Amino acid sequence: MASCSSSSTWTAKQKKLFEVALAKYDKDTPDRWHNVAKAVGGKTVEEVKRQYQILVEEIERIDSDQVAIPNYRFLFPPHAKISKAPMKNEPADFVLEPLFLLCHMSAL
Repeated sequence: MASCSSSSTWTAKQKKLFEVALAKYDKDTPDRWHNVAKAVGGKTVEEVKRQYQILVEEIERIDSDQVAIPNYRFLFPPHAKISKAPMKNEPADFVLEPLFLLCHMSAL
């Protein structure tokens, strides 16, 4: 059953709710897509399934190195402590000055 308020565009809030719902309702959950759609709100089962497929495709492109990792160094002054950029399959190892980020990132 389609919802009158459903839309093909997703707000940042809906995307976050979608991610949280995916973590809560794993592939073994009965009525997974119904539960995810209900958690997101304003989306049909078909729309959340399509959003999931888009997410899977994005992850596959990232994993196959088809998406360049952005260079975030330009955001930080030379004195910012950045130990190194993460490599594929390696945890991020950033050591940044939290106060600098708090003050400067909000201005972007």
